[in-house]
Amino acid sequence: MSKSLPMLATLLLSAAMLSGCGNRVRSVTGSIPDDYRTRHPIILTETAQTMDIPIATGDRELTIAVRDNIRGFAADHAAKSRGAVQVMLPLGSVNAATAQRLGKEIRATLIAAGVRRDQVIMTRYDAAGYGASAPIRLAFFAITANAGPCGEWPEDLVVNTMENRNYHNFGCASQANLAAQVANPMDLVQPRGMTPIDAEQRNLVIQDYRDVGQPEF
Repeated sequence: MSKSLPMLATLLLSAAMLSGCGNRVRSVTGSIPDDYRTRHPIILTETAQTMDIPIATGDRELTIAVRDNIRGFAADHAAKSRGAVQVMLPLGSVNAATAQRLGKEIRATLIAAGVRRDQVIMTRYDAAGYGASAPIRLAFFAITANAGPCGEWPEDLVVNTMENRNYHNFGCASQANLAAQVANPMDLVQPRGMTPIDAEQRNLVIQDYRDVGQPEF
């Protein structure tokens, strides 16, 4: 009986030491913060999509390059919105008369590019302080993906690194790039429905497989 007591004490001491190691492991693992996507979530918001068209006082008509830019803006509108397109003309600037004349040409270019007539709204804005450099602004509202501003450092980076935690700005650039690159922001909310299969292409692939034969392993 006397020999079993030291043995039991040794086992209890070993168990206590192992238990202490286990607690230390759990505390280190628990110090890792949440996923960076919880700190920098991608949010869908309504924002204005704009394009400024510079107008010189002596301009007689739109250049070919500007027409191409307007058509690109119209294509962007068709992909992102079904709302109105505002053509905002400067009022009170030196080039206001030229902008008034070219505004009609811009409207015609938008309609020719696929924007409905009832979607093009001509408005004015106060441009008295612009002098001769007041632009014509095109604008429409659309739902876009946004991850918020990056480059914020609210905590000491050295302390966070020592505690095995991601710093606050970690992952922000990746989230912002993903938000900027996604073509359809709704894809972040719900996946699209599957499109019908291409039966002709499927038959072609199957026939090619039959002609070549199954691979040998």
